[in-house]
This record gives sequence, C-alpha cells and structure tokens, in this order.
Amino acid sequence: MTLRTRPRLSRTALPVAGLKLPPPLSEPGIVHLGLGNFHRAHQAVYTADALRHSPGPWGITGVSTSAGRGPRPVLTGMAEQGQLYTVLTLRRDAGVAATVPGVHHPGLVADGQGAEVVAAIGSPTTRIVSLTVTEKGYTFGADGRLDLDDPLVRADLAGGTPRTTLGLIVRGLQHRARSDGAPVTVLSCDNLMDNGHRLRALIDEFVAALPAAERPELQTYVASSLTTPNTMVDRIAPATTDEHRDLVARAFGVRDSVPVPAEPYRLWVMEDDFRAGRPAWEHAGALFTDDVAPYELMKLRLLNGAHSLLAYLGLLRGHRCIDQAVTDELLGGAVEFAMREEILPTVPEPEGMPGKAYVTELLDRFANPALGHRTAQVGSDGSLKIPVRWAGVLAESLAAGRVPRVLALGLAAYVRVITADDAYDERALGTVHDGARSRLAELAARASGPADAARLLLREGDLLPPEVAQHPELGDAVGEFAHTLAVHGIEAALRSART
Repeated sequence: MTLRTRPRLSRTALPVAGLKLPPPLSEPGIVHLGLGNFHRAHQAVYTADALRHSPGPWGITGVSTSAGRGPRPVLTGMAEQGQLYTVLTLRRDAGVAATVPGVHHPGLVADGQGAEVVAAIGSPTTRIVSLTVTEKGYTFGADGRLDLDDPLVRADLAGGTPRTTLGLIVRGLQHRARSDGAPVTVLSCDNLMDNGHRLRALIDEFVAALPAAERPELQTYVASSLTTPNTMVDRIAPATTDEHRDLVARAFGVRDSVPVPAEPYRLWVMEDDFRAGRPAWEHAGALFTDDVAPYELMKLRLLNGAHSLLAYLGLLRGHRCIDQAVTDELLGGAVEFAMREEILPTVPEPEGMPGKAYVTELLDRFANPALGHRTAQVGSDGSLKIPVRWAGVLAESLAAGRVPRVLALGLAAYVRVITADDAYDERALGTVHDGARSRLAELAARASGPADAARLLLREGDLLPPEVAQHPELGDAVGEFAHTLAVHGIEAALRSART
C-alpha cells in the first residue's frame, strides 16, 4: 500500500495509540493565536490530558497568524482530517510513539478573517486567549514598548479589521467590554521573560494609544476583568518534513499531512491567575507557582540561549541540524562550557531543578538525532531572539567584571551569518530568515572590515541594551572573533573562545 492509498487520518482511522479524547468534542473555551507546531505539541497535548481527567468546555479554536502565505497548510490539513493530527514523540533510540490530541475546533486565519477572530475572542464562551506568536508577533520596538511607528499597529489603532496580534486581542477585549463584560485570561506562551506582565503592558499601551473616546470603557474593563499570568513553556518541536509524514504512514497505517514531531520532554509552569477558570492542567503535569521567574530565566538562558549558540556556530561549521552541532566535540564542548561557566552563574535555581543537572539534561535533549531540528530554523529571527536570550547574561557578566567569550563569539557568528554572503552553504543548510537582515547588512557595508562591522552592529544594531552594546571590552572581544572567523575560520575561533 502506497502513502497515497492509505486512509487519511480521521476519527475512524487512527494510529495505534489512538485518540486522547473520545467524542464528543468539548465545547470551545480557548482561542489560541499561532497554530504552529509548538502549540500543537504542547498546550494542545496538555489540554487533551487535562480533559481526560476532568471534562469541561475547553475545546480550542486555533488561529493562524502567519501573514501573506496564502492558504494555510496546517488549517487546511486539519480541516481535511476532522481537526485531527498526530503528535510523534521521537526518542534518541529511534523509538516513536503517536497520539492524537483531538481538542481543536475548526480554525480561523487572522489575515482575511480578522473580524471572525475578534468575534471569537469577544465571545462570552471564550475564557482563555492563549498565544504562541514568537517574539516578532508582539510588535514591540528596541525599547520593549509597543512600536507605534509600525504601520500595521497604526492601522489597527485607527480602526477597521485588525491585523496585528495585539490589535486582534484588544479589539476582542473591546467587544467583551461592550457586550456582557465577561472576564477573560490572555495567556502568553512565548519565550519572553516575564511574558504575562510584558503582554499586559503592551495591551495597556495599545489601549492608551486608541482615540480618546474609545479608552475609558476599555481601560475599566481591562483593569477589572483581564488577567495575564506569567508562564514558562518547554518542549522541542521542530518543523514537519515529509519524513515525518512517511513515518506516520509506515508506523501507523494512516496518511497525515500535518503531523507534529516532538521530543519526549515537556514542561509547563505558570501562575494560577485565571479569572474565568481553566482546564485541570495540573493533572496533565503542569506546575503552578507564585514565582515563574526562576523557571523562565533557566529555560530562556540555558535552553534557548544555548540553542542560538549551536545554531550560528553550527552553521559556520557546516552542520544542518542541532544534534550534529552539539555532538561536534569542539563546538559542543564550547557550548557546554558557555552553559556551565558563562550562563549558569547568572541563573537562579528553581525549586526542584538543579542547574547543573538541567544542563546535562539539555545536552542530552539537543543530541536527539530523531528530531532533525535545523540550525537555520533555530537561527532565524536572531535580531529578536538575541535580546531575550543573551542580553541578561551579558549584562550581569559584564557588571561582574567578566567577558563571556563564547557568547561574544556567538555574537560575531550571528553577524557573519546575517551579513556575509559566503558565511555558510545556504543551499545545503537552509536560509536563516531575519527581518533585520537588510538593515544590518547596510550597517555592515559602512565598515572597513569584518571586525569593524561586528563592532558597528553591536553598537548600532539595536540587538542589545546600550550598557551592553557599548561596553568596550565586549566590543573588543566581538571584533576579535569576527576577524578570526573571517581570516582563520570557525575552528580557530572556537579554540580561542576558551582561552
């Protein structure tokens, strides 16, 4: 039987592990913005497990927020499969398990169905609006505040159908304020430090920038009826490939156009501040705490920070995937050194999560060859990721009189990947996408050479806060590594980084 002749995934044709939730589907109570692989492998799985334990009105309406790409393959594929998809849990030993969460209702596309998204957020049956839109989805500027110069933000403030994430959320809140005033929780599940509080600040700034006549009613509603808890999320879920589709077909006998690959590990930590209730996520393994910050710091700096290092250094070493980079003795050793000696001293240990053990666990997770997590994918949007993942470590280290040399090499590697046409084999390894590429390349073109370009981008590229970007010793180190990379290559730079 060929792949084309196998039955399409449906409620009557399921993988061996079967559907997590038997019908009927729970009534919708969650609107989720950002219907990517991470949400489908993380929050959706937690919600399905929670509903198995404690049924309730917590079905999910997913919203695709990726603009300008025509028909959305995930939405289309899920619609053709009765809103179902397979989560492939891939182990290092090549073992695989498949489950089907079965918690989604028919989805929406923000670009073209903005009014319907606003209505869904504004519906009194919606109790939680969650989001995984990545750093770029929050439309904040270099200062972390709402970017009022962004043309889409200005258009959303002026009225009409919103197109930005914040526009959709605020207009949905406005709909609620003008109807029944039912409370709601907006739950950021993105890799931003203090993500709930940052989201709340952006919402407040958006509301404050609305025309004066629209503000009072909405500000009163937001103050009394909205909560935005902090969260930390953790599970590696790389991009789907035809290999994953073939794996579903070979192993489980069905055709699934939109499966999600993921590692076995998962963690979700959040504040228990849900104004209108929530699923019983604790029965699915979620942790609730009054202080998410230590978990956020540990994950953002160690997992995400090391991931970015592996991506940029790995591309320069010719590695297509993260597992190849971390098992490269020279490169992996440098990244492990950075994790243990440069990053870990800046990370407070959450209760029950010893830092040294977490580093060891992360290195094992990174080395999982079954994930095929591409360095180009991890390295994309570095202009938005680096401020979140590296800035705090750099600032605290410099304040303590230390220059973290491997992180300085990481900055030089990022600059080279983004600005040098011959930095790596793009055809073989993939394209690193970054919205700031043109702007940074123009800056680099003004420089007299690689070292000068790296220092210039550090000072003027809006990648890091001024006290870090203008630190002379960091600038010297980044310039040194940029020169070494250009003249002597990545091997020499890696050896120099640990001296």
